[in-house]
Amino acid sequence: MSIKLVLAAAAAIAALSPLVARADAGGAPGSAAPPINQAGSAPAPRSAQPPAPPRKATAQERAVADRLEPLARAAFWSREANIDPTDTVAGVKLAAALRALGQNEQAAEAAGRVLAVDPNNVDALLETARADIAGGQGFYAIEPAQHAHTLMAKDWRPLSLLGVAYVQVQREDDAQDAWRQALALSPDNPAVLSNIAMTLFAHGQADQAEPLLRRAVAQPGADLQIRQNLTLVLGAEGKLAEAEKILREDLPPDQANADLAYLQELAAGRATAAAGPAAAAAQPGAARSWNGVRDAGG
Repeated sequence: MSIKLVLAAAAAIAALSPLVARADAGGAPGSAAPPINQAGSAPAPRSAQPPAPPRKATAQERAVADRLEPLARAAFWSREANIDPTDTVAGVKLAAALRALGQNEQAAEAAGRVLAVDPNNVDALLETARADIAGGQGFYAIEPAQHAHTLMAKDWRPLSLLGVAYVQVQREDDAQDAWRQALALSPDNPAVLSNIAMTLFAHGQADQAEPLLRRAVAQPGADLQIRQNLTLVLGAEGKLAEAEKILREDLPPDQANADLAYLQELAAGRATAAAGPAAAAAQPGAARSWNGVRDAGG
């Protein structure tokens, strides 16, 4: 063999040796060999880190959420309930937020999921009853309200809700009995007084409803709904100046104007009705729905 051939063969072997070494180390030709640790073996490949589980809100974040508007509250508590389906507090607060949005069926479902975890959860039972009443389904509110009353016999709220549910199914005597029991447990309770008053108003007894509502709004726990119930009764009695004063104090101008226009229509309708059936038939005025009673259900 000539010297040139020997040199060419040596150069070819020298060029091939790194590729052979890399292939022997388990890599593809042209790839870098993995580093060897002190024990003489290659380290295990690094696995991808799993994503961190979603974090539940802190107590402070939950307190802030309770002050949000209903839509934001519903989104917040829905997230909390999804993170931990056994979180009964989140489930109950989600139900309340959905009810505030008028999504009564969804509210009852949210409360029902809590009851599946804790069948004796009084707050979930009350939210179920409230959602059914808000949807005009008082018949279905009776059982959870009665169950809550059995569990918390000294709590006025189940009795207040029972009264509203009984009215919706035309069990007036049972409603009055439930409210009497509620007032025995919580004298001068504004929600219960408002419920009784609005029942009287629905039966055309505005003159008897008015003193009860005045008594209710004088209590520390009276809310905006109860004050609005009073304006409704005052308007029906033709006491529009006083009703307007309360509306202007409680509502923004556009909403106050709209409510005042309704009260004027209502007062005119009542006055026409007093003049005789034929005149009343020509007037569009009509009493409001059951909202005033159901919203103060406890």
